[in-house]
Amino acid sequence: MLKSKVAVILAGGKSSRMQMDKALLPFGAYNSLAEYQYRRLSSLFEKVYLSTKENKFDFEASIIKDVNNDASPLLALVSIFEKLSLDDFFVLSVDAPFVEEKVIKKLYEADALNFDVIVAQSRHGIEPLCAIYHRSFLSKAKQALEANEHRLKSLLDTLKIKRVKIEEERFFMNLNYPKDYEEAQAQSRLTLL
Repeated sequence: MLKSKVAVILAGGKSSRMQMDKALLPFGAYNSLAEYQYRRLSSLFEKVYLSTKENKFDFEASIIKDVNNDASPLLALVSIFEKLSLDDFFVLSVDAPFVEEKVIKKLYEADALNFDVIVAQSRHGIEPLCAIYHRSFLSKAKQALEANEHRLKSLLDTLKIKRVKIEEERFFMNLNYPKDYEEAQAQSRLTLL
């Protein structure tokens, strides 16, 4: 089902809370979290891209560079739509390694063309970096950036979005701090490839 779709992994953030580039941290059997995510999603999607400011990776990957050096998911999403002539794509943050295929499939099963974004919703709220973005999002995103508004969640509050409830919290464990990374590494030894 997903083999006709495109996925983009956002890997251009500052990683300020981690104090090192989390996309480059080793994960599971891979040299980096970025490579783990890229290989994993490549088995599900027809095409996978890494969205970043520069090609900093030690493996062959399709790269989409951000249009400028500011760091924000909103800017990355605009860059992706401007570089790819796609009606929609799935986006996942590089630091969300536990989002499984069944979560992604559930988003696609809920998809409808009259929504700007189809987004996973955990008990903590929406997960905007586990979502399907439609081209209708682009003009509104550009308007937000022109107004110097970079907060993706604020923009999503003004759009037509479809929330897809995902009950299991483990899918949305983000690696923001060193202790999160250590916990994820321990968990990966038990559950991942």
